[in-house]
Amino acid sequence: MTSIQEITEKIKGYTDKHRLNLQTIPNDLFLGLIIVLVAFGAFGLGRLSKIEGSKTPVRFENMPETTADTFSGKIQADTQNAPAVNTKENGGQLVGSKGGTKYYYTWCTGVQKIAETNRIYFASKAEAESSGYTPSATCKGL
Repeated sequence: MTSIQEITEKIKGYTDKHRLNLQTIPNDLFLGLIIVLVAFGAFGLGRLSKIEGSKTPVRFENMPETTADTFSGKIQADTQNAPAVNTKENGGQLVGSKGGTKYYYTWCTGVQKIAETNRIYFASKAEAESSGYTPSATCKGL
């Protein structure tokens, strides 16, 4: 079993190889310095673990119902209650101009240039493309 004295000499010997002269520091002071550094490290890790545990989880509220058809693109529309054109109020995620040929996400900068009265809202990319619109090159993600 090795003693603290042997470990101290081993550490000091290692530092001599790397041009740090710790041989001039008394052993008691060196041991105290090591204890203080370990204490600071333990305190920092404790604080870090507390920060990780106190993060508030993300919550999604008022989410539409998700089914297997949501991801397959086989969404069936209710033809009796569906309006002729999607509007901003009923959840159109894509926007096109009545006189244009491009469609955008609602948060893209190109949408700001379209007057509210000229906007057409689409629920999906397939719906926009079937109406003759193509994705905008300036809107990332299309």
